[in-house]
This record gives sequence, C-alpha cells and structure tokens, in this order.
Amino acid sequence: MNTIGLASDHAGYPIKEYVKSLLTSRGIDVKDYGTYSTDSCDYPDFGHALARGMENGECQTGIAVCGSGEGISMTLNKHAAIRAALVWMPEIAALARQHNDANVLVMPGRFVSEDQARQIVDTFLKTPYEGGRHQRRIEKIPF
Repeated sequence: MNTIGLASDHAGYPIKEYVKSLLTSRGIDVKDYGTYSTDSCDYPDFGHALARGMENGECQTGIAVCGSGEGISMTLNKHAAIRAALVWMPEIAALARQHNDANVLVMPGRFVSEDQARQIVDTFLKTPYEGGRHQRRIEKIPF
C-alpha cells in the first residue's frame, strides 16, 4: 500500500493519532503533516501541507480530521488534484470512493468515536473507484 498522509487541527488531533496508530500497526506507511498536539491551531496550515504533500508525490492518499471536518475539507478542496470527502459513516466513505474517486478522507473529530473512525477508514481504504460513468464527472471537478 502507498503512503497515507495525515493532517488535523487540535480538535481532530486525538482521532488523527488513533488513525495513525491503527495504520502503522497494520504496516502501512504514514506521513504526518501535523498538528502534533491539542494546542489551538489553524486547520488550513495542515490541510494545505497535506495537499502539497500529495501534489509532490509524498503520499497518494490522505486522511484529515478537524472538529467538524468542514474547514479542513474546504481547505483541501482548494487544490485541483484533491478530492476530499467529508465522511461520518462507512456508507458515505464507500460512495465517496466508488463514485467520486475521493483521495482524501475527512472526518469530523468531534463527532466520530475511535470505533467509528476505524470502520470509516477501513471502508475508505478497501473500496475501489468504479470509474465508468463517473469518470466524466470527475474530469469536470477542477476549475
């Protein structure tokens, strides 16, 4: 499996750290773009760092977490090559991968438990993009 980039703000830090331990325990390489504590910080700093890392080929997939998931998702989606999907349940993770070829999973750290995060991550990572009729839509996303 390719390297997975991680990013969060202070509110998402606990879930990001849980996901990091989950992935590394499975032998999956991760690159952590921060934050590195629960001290108050600005989610755009870490969202942009993850997106730049993906653009530079440091990682091919990303997982990001902030309090609601909205802010870091908006930040990530400012980058043309990023398709960040805000996900709070496994079914949405599957659809984001199948239909939208999402390459960054975003979770709302204040609203998902560790168990929910594990289920969401597992679904996101195992679900392939269907392509086909969805591809023309994906090609229309960059502006």
